[in-house]
Amino acid sequence: MSTTQTISQPTSLSRRDGGWTSTGPATVAATASDAPPTSIDDIFDSTDTREKFIPVTRQALVERLSRAHLWPGDEAVHARRLFRYLDYWRRQTYNARLLSLEHSYEAFSPDSDLLVTRKFSDAELRGQQRKLVDGMRELLVQANYTAVDPAQVQLIMTPDSHYGLNLEVDLGVFDELMIFYRGATKRTESRRTLRKLYMRHEEFAVPIFQRLFILFKLKPEEQRVGEIMADKQCDREAAEKAYRRARALLPPPIRTNFVYMKLFKNIPRSDLEMIFPNTRVRFRMFDKLKLGVTTSGSVGMGLVGAIGKVAVATNPVALAGAVIGLGGIALRQGMNFINQKNRYMVTMAQNLYFHAMADNRGVVTLLSERAAEEDVKEEMLLYAVLAKEITKRHELPEVDNAIETYMQDTFRVGVNFDLEDALERLIQDGLVTEAADGTLQTLRPKAACQHIDILWDRYLDMLPDLDASEGMEFELEPEPADAAPHGSA
Repeated sequence: MSTTQTISQPTSLSRRDGGWTSTGPATVAATASDAPPTSIDDIFDSTDTREKFIPVTRQALVERLSRAHLWPGDEAVHARRLFRYLDYWRRQTYNARLLSLEHSYEAFSPDSDLLVTRKFSDAELRGQQRKLVDGMRELLVQANYTAVDPAQVQLIMTPDSHYGLNLEVDLGVFDELMIFYRGATKRTESRRTLRKLYMRHEEFAVPIFQRLFILFKLKPEEQRVGEIMADKQCDREAAEKAYRRARALLPPPIRTNFVYMKLFKNIPRSDLEMIFPNTRVRFRMFDKLKLGVTTSGSVGMGLVGAIGKVAVATNPVALAGAVIGLGGIALRQGMNFINQKNRYMVTMAQNLYFHAMADNRGVVTLLSERAAEEDVKEEMLLYAVLAKEITKRHELPEVDNAIETYMQDTFRVGVNFDLEDALERLIQDGLVTEAADGTLQTLRPKAACQHIDILWDRYLDMLPDLDASEGMEFELEPEPADAAPHGSA
């Protein structure tokens, strides 16, 4: 259900008439809805385009939230210092989570250049894989990404492509598959179309995902062959042939025991198939018709000419030349098919090159940094409200609306503020406490700085211990006496 609220140009966040509001002169109308989208199309066509992602830098928030006239006395100075403390503190807490994720990823990383000195049982590998996937899902949610359900194939596959490619993907090959996006928007582009007789450009809207994440792991060969036998009701030999044909679409370095992660930017909604490793490029109907017509015409004309030459030819050399000429025409048309498909592949490779942001372990590091940044921005906004006035829990919806209005009027961005998540972290760190009657008591900026200073001093004592019971270290075999030194050419 949609609700309409009136928002005003704020100079600060303040309490008025028993409730939280934004104060300022101008008023505009905004429509908001918290109803989740039911399809990918709804993401782009919904009247409420707000996301939890806050598209503003930390520096911009610190500068505006710590202005002198917003705080009594000299508290603005302490508030500015507190926001810096919060930034460093939140990143340190995420560093501990990052180390845990890297530990879970140790056995699945395809890019590791370290010696393998630990073995894991099958049960331990399954446990590590689950920890990795769950940890990445939690990290993506904290970074304000939204999940796409890969089981809903109709939401992923599209009949057309922004880049003129017809792409197909077999999702049955994946043992693990996660897709998340952040920033669903539309970009206006132009192109020549048949409707304009290719003489004038026509503008059109391209739905894009500003950030798109994918995690995948392939199914083991034995499992996939068994599934093919069950799905196609065929014997093992036919299933193995089908598996090998499908496996040929994947680059040779890809292994079933690795977990791969990719992060892309500005991916058109119609080209989601492009991010998968087993994408198959198909000819569009237009290309089939074009190549079919040219091939039929060329081969037909060549065949007529060859028949004429054969009919009048008395010299075997002339007869052989006619046959060779006909074969050359057929070969040239066949090369046209191959060249067109190669152009498709080059187009896909070029676009992926400019869309790619990070791979595998680099994705984990980047998302950890982004999640910490989103958390601290939420915490600064919420603290700036709670520290000004005593607030009760039942007033939090009003606080949430006031913050969203502040972001709209100050930065012209619509944000679906994640208040509960930010409040939970502030309570967990002791900056906010909740009384029995629901009153939220917040430390003043100077006291809050001293509190984080104490937490920082205890930080190493609070670090979680990595589970050393998983896996078993083994000794490396000694090198032969005549072996070349390690690392030598």
